Amino acid sequence: MNTRREWLIAAGLIILALIPSLAGAVRVGEIAADAPVTSANARFMEMPLPVVVHIIGALVYSLIGAFQFLPGLRRRHLGWHRFAGRYLLVPAGLAVALTGLWMTAYYDAPPIDGLALQISRYVVGVLMAMSIVLALVAIARRDIPQHGAWMIRAYALAMGAGTQVLTSAPFAILFGAPDEFWRLVQMDAGWLINIVAAEVIIRRTILRRRPAGLPREHTVAA
Repeated sequence: MNTRREWLIAAGLIILALIPSLAGAVRVGEIAADAPVTSANARFMEMPLPVVVHIIGALVYSLIGAFQFLPGLRRRHLGWHRFAGRYLLVPAGLAVALTGLWMTAYYDAPPIDGLALQISRYVVGVLMAMSIVLALVAIARRDIPQHGAWMIRAYALAMGAGTQVLTSAPFAILFGAPDEFWRLVQMDAGWLINIVAAEVIIRRTILRRRPAGLPREHTVAA
């Protein structure tokens, strides 16, 4: 993969991450300014810590993570790759997954977010946390391809919020606010698109590159 293509990929991931980050920044601003409580923000104003940790963790995870998957950058700055993964991405990713689960369990969801969407959020949160843990297990075993694969899966789930803007915005522009069913379809579509994309990338750029018979510690994730 050439350098220009790598940086284009990183730029695309950053743009995708910034879409929900702007909304998150507005939410944090409301909390910091002690904005008036409304039906839309009441759950966040009453218990702000989980959502603040979630937003900050998502920003760190998505922006720094965009550079972790660039082979050339990783080869040139392997020390930074390891430091960022261990001390920034893993804590931030687990914070995103666990606070997401906590908010799903304890925040009062808007009426449009039905039971099916709540279940989807539980599934995504658990899968993201499990993917990070499995990535840690893989790197402890020096299985670098599997480590890369699990980190891609975790990142894809975390980036669902960005893709959900793309799956929701056209419908909202054309038809207005969705009902409970279409809200579920739009949200699940964002996660599913990312999951499929992650599996395609893993199979094309990581797992097929492990040479037969070569010890795992000598392979390099793409």
